Amino acid sequence: MPELKRLHADDAPAVLAFELANRAYFAASVSDRGDEFFEQFTDRFRALLAEQAAGTSAFYVLLGEDGSVLGRFNLYDCEDGTAELGYRVAQHVAGLGVATATVRELCRVAATRHGLRTLRAGTAHDNAASQAVLTKAGFVPVGPADPAHLGGKPGIWYQRVLEVRP
Repeated sequence: MPELKRLHADDAPAVLAFELANRAYFAASVSDRGDEFFEQFTDRFRALLAEQAAGTSAFYVLLGEDGSVLGRFNLYDCEDGTAELGYRVAQHVAGLGVATATVRELCRVAATRHGLRTLRAGTAHDNAASQAVLTKAGFVPVGPADPAHLGGKPGIWYQRVLEVRP
């Protein structure tokens, strides 16, 4: 059974392996991160952990039973009860409901652990898979997204108001 856990320094090698193994797959639907991302991975990873420690973001990994990263699920720009959601799953689990189930779980975590009330996610018009995940996870379209936010691609913002339960 996959486990969603908060990103930790020890996850760096597995996250890098995940990103490298799925680079071409991700580039088909979102802008490629470029060679510089991989060359500076250690510094970028440390910066993510610093953001998380500061409370402005919360980063999660979905781990398979073998400890490999099946997906990354991130809450960015946490402020005033709102955050932006970003996620990506490995090609070999795409289409199996992994992303939808984990986005639903992260919505629960966002409300209960991080006190968030609203999540937003942008997706390109041509990324039907991401649109389906967001819709199945209770997000609704709320308007156009700035192409600069989506690597130059036109897109749409989705939003979900979270239920905060005691």
